[in-house]
Amino acid sequence: MSPLEIAVREAASGPVLEITGELDYTSAGELRTALATVTVRPGLRLVLDLAGMTYCDSSGITALLAARNHALAARADIALAAVPADTVRVLGMVGLDQVFPLHPDTATATDP
Repeated sequence: MSPLEIAVREAASGPVLEITGELDYTSAGELRTALATVTVRPGLRLVLDLAGMTYCDSSGITALLAARNHALAARADIALAAVPADTVRVLGMVGLDQVFPLHPDTATATDP
């Protein structure tokens, strides 16, 4: 088990949350809590850097949707960066690859 760690930093395009570890039933609430502390300004982009994410279950997917809702409520965009292949597969199976912009890395996702 790899505990969830979330680091927040600012980029020119908006906030970046670097998610490391397992995003699952036991830790999804941590992402929601972190989102509540992040200010997303209209017209900017919230980026979730998933390069260090080792596992994501359905609760984790729901937390990603909560992040999307947080961004949309602020009239901002959202992007997922460096999404692990197994998570890309799940997003594709449920059609969320059409909802989330997916980028190969954070540099691409934060490019204004």
